[in-house]
Amino acid sequence: MRRAVFLDRDGVINAMVYHTEFGLVDSPANPEEFRLLPNVSEAIRSINQLGFLAIVISNQPGIAKGKFSPALLEAMTEKMLIELRQEQANIDAVYYCFHHPEGVVAEYRAICECRKPKPGMLFKAAQEWDISLPESYFIGDGITDVQAGYAAGVSTLLVYPSSRCYLCDELTRQKVQPDHIVKNLLDGVHLIRQLEQQKQGQVIL
Repeated sequence: MRRAVFLDRDGVINAMVYHTEFGLVDSPANPEEFRLLPNVSEAIRSINQLGFLAIVISNQPGIAKGKFSPALLEAMTEKMLIELRQEQANIDAVYYCFHHPEGVVAEYRAICECRKPKPGMLFKAAQEWDISLPESYFIGDGITDVQAGYAAGVSTLLVYPSSRCYLCDELTRQKVQPDHIVKNLLDGVHLIRQLEQQKQGQVIL
């Protein structure tokens, strides 16, 4: 079976955006707002070199909330994939959940099995790509990423830039903890490389 590094998108691969019309920091709503974070291409290229699939697993409730259209999301995805390919970094698959239980778009107003913290997208990817979940990793920046990874049985890495984890108390309350905390995606991939070397009994230089 194959192994994967599952990646949350917003806040891990690309920068979040302050939307003045909504008064909050949220996902980009169009390709012009979509910007890769520093060192992301290097991190994903390293995932490729380690022999893992690189698979995006992302809630995109902006569809259900009417903040952007499926066509705009597709354009953002295409921009992400093109910019990464230009740096010899490859995303093997992208899985999105468009649903939200309070969505204004009736088609996507639903309580579903794919929206994180549920592990539905992870299970779907595992089935379609013949992935061993216990031998895989999930890197995300939110509680729902840790919960989804835990439910699917993958090792979880929480991206948290601060030295103090303000999310940790809430994670403890919800009885789930990340296996590791890292500052960014590249640090997470470096840690995965070390963990894999340890499994193989290699000396880490």
